[in-house]
Amino acid sequence: MNNSQLRFLILRPDRLGDVVLSTPLPREIKKVYPDAFVAVLVRSYTKEIYVNNPFVDEILIDEELGSTLWQRVKRIRSFNFTYAVSLLPTTKNNWLLFFSGIKIRIGVGHKLYQFLSNAKSIYRRKYIPLRNEADYCLDALRKIGVENPSTAVEIYLSDEEKNNALQLRNQFPVEKKLFIGIHVTSGNSAPNLSLIEYRKLAELLAQKKNVQVFITEKEAPEELKNIAGVSYHFENLSLRDSIIAFSAMDVVISNSTGPMHIATALKVKTLSVFCPLPACEPKLWGPQGNEAYFILPEENYCKTVCPLDPKLCKFEGEGGIDHEKIISHLQKIFHLDEQN
Repeated sequence: MNNSQLRFLILRPDRLGDVVLSTPLPREIKKVYPDAFVAVLVRSYTKEIYVNNPFVDEILIDEELGSTLWQRVKRIRSFNFTYAVSLLPTTKNNWLLFFSGIKIRIGVGHKLYQFLSNAKSIYRRKYIPLRNEADYCLDALRKIGVENPSTAVEIYLSDEEKNNALQLRNQFPVEKKLFIGIHVTSGNSAPNLSLIEYRKLAELLAQKKNVQVFITEKEAPEELKNIAGVSYHFENLSLRDSIIAFSAMDVVISNSTGPMHIATALKVKTLSVFCPLPACEPKLWGPQGNEAYFILPEENYCKTVCPLDPKLCKFEGEGGIDHEKIISHLQKIFHLDEQN
């Protein structure tokens, strides 16, 4: 079979950060099979991650495939895919790919439904040795002969979008040379600072004469509103417009969350608070492909202070993380004291 006859479907109907971490796959497929057809299947709210991607020939929206299994099968069958990579294994998706007649189907884990449908699988072996999520995703391509793939994530902007980002920067005084985005919320999947600490951080940074602070939420929490000198440009933006705004930042501060990965994919620097627990640590969920900096609590913090629940941990207490530690890191990276 020649390259032009190969047709790949990548399924990632998942959360924002997970979809960003899947973006290496189309690029790495095209490196080996440049004439292949590559489609991605994502949810409607994450499709903007793949807009303008030169390695993706079709973006399929999960909610638009149809309401019944057979309507969905008919839609997928129409593309005559030869390969399918399911990065979010579910029983529904497994049988969708099986009945769609895709001969080579690769999923994650060893599930009974995969065995019954004769699907290939990749096994993460309880994350030992621990690698990045993007690298685990690429195991599916290694299974079909793609060697030494890069884990760097990417989001692509058009020339018009790049110009819009430049116009955003031009809206602020020329002395505001350093644009700092602060993303204060998360999906509760990883520990995060309290909103009080984020407010203190934003207030102190906004006082620096050549720093422009942005709160990057679509809707800023009440605790972060009405801070003098802070921009709320991101409020009510679509995901794609937010992506353009993120590209105008010099650094994005957050915990381990989707916007961190968006900034990474735009090659924007990131400064991220992380937990050292195996399920949350940077080695597994850290940025891939940008200049990334991490702040972790001190050694033994998790054993002595932390509640050991990502949904409860605020990095508070002795050995934790607060706004002063973040500013200290920023000073080392950007020499803030020398600039003001």
